[in-house]
Amino acid sequence: MISGARSRRTIFAIVALALLALCAIPPAAEAHTIRPAVVTMVFADDASFEITVRLSAETLLAGIGPEYTDTNDSPNAARYDALRALPPDELRAEFETFVPEFLQKLRMEFDGAAAELTYTGIDIPPVGDLEVARDSTVFLQGKAPQQARAMTWAWPREYGSNVLRATNSGLDSAVSAWLQAGEVSEPFALGNNVQRSRLQIIGNYTVIGFEHIVPKGLDHILFVLGLFLLSPRLSPLLWQVSAFTVAHTITLGLTIYGIVALPASVVEPLIALSIAYVGIENLMYDRLKPWRVVLVFLFGLLHGMGFAGVLTEIGLPQNEYLTALIAFNVGVEFGQLSVILAALLVVGWFRHKPWYRQWVVMPASLAIAAMGLYWTGERVLG
Repeated sequence: MISGARSRRTIFAIVALALLALCAIPPAAEAHTIRPAVVTMVFADDASFEITVRLSAETLLAGIGPEYTDTNDSPNAARYDALRALPPDELRAEFETFVPEFLQKLRMEFDGAAAELTYTGIDIPPVGDLEVARDSTVFLQGKAPQQARAMTWAWPREYGSNVLRATNSGLDSAVSAWLQAGEVSEPFALGNNVQRSRLQIIGNYTVIGFEHIVPKGLDHILFVLGLFLLSPRLSPLLWQVSAFTVAHTITLGLTIYGIVALPASVVEPLIALSIAYVGIENLMYDRLKPWRVVLVFLFGLLHGMGFAGVLTEIGLPQNEYLTALIAFNVGVEFGQLSVILAALLVVGWFRHKPWYRQWVVMPASLAIAAMGLYWTGERVLG
């Protein structure tokens, strides 16, 4: 611990000013950030179906795979930038030469048999500001075998992750899933006579919420670990986790219902900043201060907006909107508890040892703070 109240205040002021200065820099380009594709399927009564895929056509054409989160990191960055500058007609011509390869790599099956997909077009926005990402929409269609009972889907591994939303025409319910690169979806039951039960929806969205924390939410994992590391006693952890849970539950609901809204370009850097803050404060204090609970609550409001962004992408069934929302939030809580339990299993035996703070809390908090600062800069500066 840094000795002397004056030293702590000085360091805290320097860090705070540095972080505020970093956040004051205007948001930079998001054009190079690679996002998951969003695949929406609607099955009609006559077994025909339509698929829309929201994606970055430039990323696919440039051959930039999921090993990169930023196109600038790829050796094909120049190709991507050139494609990004093409007007819609020219990019459409480029994409349509790529369509046969694209269709061949998609994996859609009915009862284990491969489906035949037909490309019907692509909607490409105008070039506009090159510093803003351009998402195009690809349109596909096909027909399932008359007696088919279930469909499975897998986005090509080399194209990265995708959000899948599938529904039978005429039903409000939909199956939603966030699939990693090459991951095969759970079977989707066909036919208007199939309606997911409330229990199935609860199970589906609880898993989605859990997976958003473990293993997909590294930023949220580090924030929870930062809360865990503050003190070896459990009561400070309970106060912080309770404040965080109440806060993110509030903004998750308010954001999903459209009552509050902040752009991701604001929310995501502030989430990263919250991670840096808890790591830095852990380095200066070894006990819970009153302001810490208040700040954790405020940070929880931001994290709730981040959760809502993911849930908006995945979608909610209209007939069980509130059920799915609560189930997703429960899944998030299970994910956070699993992080805390894992931390207890790893270091819980040493939490009351005299060397615990020096050899566990300090290095881990320093790493969390460094990662939070790095993400803050990355998300602000692009």
